[in-house]
Amino acid sequence: MNPADLKMDAASLYREEVYTDRKIGTIRVMTPVTALGGPDSSRPVVYIGETQLLTSGGLLPLAFQIEAATLAEAVEKFAAGASEAVERTRREIERLHREASSSIITPDRIPGGFDPMGGPGGMPPGGKIRLR
Repeated sequence: MNPADLKMDAASLYREEVYTDRKIGTIRVMTPVTALGGPDSSRPVVYIGETQLLTSGGLLPLAFQIEAATLAEAVEKFAAGASEAVERTRREIERLHREASSSIITPDRIPGGFDPMGGPGGMPPGGKIRLR
């Protein structure tokens, strides 16, 4: 990455506050600010819900935006946002499983050096399978 790409956008700064019930999750309140740190009322406050889902592979972090005008409204809408994030994640995992199970390696896509018989060498010239 080019170091010049790491420049922060002074017109897109937010102050972040974190609220938690210490059981289910957290709500991050992202308040827009100017480059001097004062409130920027030209942009809306953003509420981000965060929780974790226990899966057979371990804990999976979930983050989701909550459409709300106040912290109290964000707390009220947290469960619905979390449920939607769980469902969206479930669909994405199912999609990835389908893609992985439908991946068929054809002889012309097998990487060089791979010998299905376990011996040295790779695919014969032209990528054709040769029976021995």
